[in-house]
Amino acid sequence: MKQHYTKQDVLDLVRDEDVEFIRLQFTDIFGCLKNMAITASQLEKALDNKCMFDGSSIEGFVRIEESDMYLHPDLDTFTIFPWRPQQGKVARLICDVCRPNGEPFEGDPRYILKRAIGEAAQLGYTFEVGPECEFFLFHTDENGLPTTITHEQAGYFDLGPLDLGENARRDMVLTLEDMGFVIESSHHEVAPAQHEIDFKYDEALATADNIMTFKLAVRTIAKRHGLHATFMPKPKFGVNGSGMHINMSLARDGKNIFADSADQNGLSKEAYFFIGGIMKHMKGMTAITNPLVNSYKRLVPGYEAPAYIAWSSTNRSPLIRIPASCGEETRIELRCPDSSANPYLALAVCLRAGLDGIVNQIMPPKSVDCNIFAMTEQEKAQRGIEAIPGTLQEAVGELERDEFVREVLGEHVCAKYIEAKKEEWSAYRSQVTQWEIDRYLNQF
Repeated sequence: MKQHYTKQDVLDLVRDEDVEFIRLQFTDIFGCLKNMAITASQLEKALDNKCMFDGSSIEGFVRIEESDMYLHPDLDTFTIFPWRPQQGKVARLICDVCRPNGEPFEGDPRYILKRAIGEAAQLGYTFEVGPECEFFLFHTDENGLPTTITHEQAGYFDLGPLDLGENARRDMVLTLEDMGFVIESSHHEVAPAQHEIDFKYDEALATADNIMTFKLAVRTIAKRHGLHATFMPKPKFGVNGSGMHINMSLARDGKNIFADSADQNGLSKEAYFFIGGIMKHMKGMTAITNPLVNSYKRLVPGYEAPAYIAWSSTNRSPLIRIPASCGEETRIELRCPDSSANPYLALAVCLRAGLDGIVNQIMPPKSVDCNIFAMTEQEKAQRGIEAIPGTLQEAVGELERDEFVREVLGEHVCAKYIEAKKEEWSAYRSQVTQWEIDRYLNQF
């Protein structure tokens, strides 16, 4: 059950729990967690929304001449970090970023998700989301810097002694539970040193907040074990990459409206329309759900990640899968996102695309219940199966062309995001890689 705090509750908790430092956290447009630390003596000022920071120093925020931003803490996100000292504890509050006049800053990703949630609420819907976050645990070097080295060779669902990350993963789970997470499962994934921890679904804003907290906790506990946890989508060639599958459903009056027991797939017409909306806008959304040059190294045939815009209830090669759970557990699973995505922006575009499908009654094409990777180009063309963008450059081009997705993000974020991603692609394109040296140096 989600805890609801008043201002006085937070002040009392800080006093009673001997909290000395409070981190005021927010997320930039690229999904990086930022924070400003204050002492307990400054907490009342923070709770009155009077803590200011320089927005021009945060990439993708604002120009110097309009730089003053204020942090408005969300009281319900108050959490004490279990890994910090027990005397003079450290807590955090996730904040909304606002302009000096108190209006939401249009470049704040949390505001963009809140705006999408508001649109769903006007239609009578609550958006519920359960993510599946995968990550790798690698060794660090003598300077404590991350490597891609691992000594383990464990595979899917293996356990110790093969799974050398078992103790670290156990500590991560216990720490997350201390912070109020409901952990449903944790296990070793397909690739050596790859892991997954799944926490219970929640309403979209809480889930996006939880993803940011989850990544911070996992990295922190990994470091305590002398390991580096990375959510980079494809850190090693020749093995599976890490995804963040997003399980989604809509509720009305507490009831899952995606379920219809009379349908052969157990889906309501709203669920089909939601799928149709996501499929319609998927190309334009991909730069948000898969935001790095490296994201597209994961989305290739042979490593269980989707590369084609299709849906199915029986196999895992399409982009959208309908898990077997039925009734209140009915949901759709979007399989392309990875954990480098900004969760606020990713959930906002998923929700709004799905709502576009419902409002305009966009029926998806027939399900594809065979392995798409085994189909010929001709067979895919005959069935109208299109590929998602194959590179960050392609994805940014599709985002520029999809006016609907751009409107979801807003002009400010869209312009900053596209500019930064074009720079990222340009920097990557100018590199000379070891693959090129090995391939061409001797031959030409």
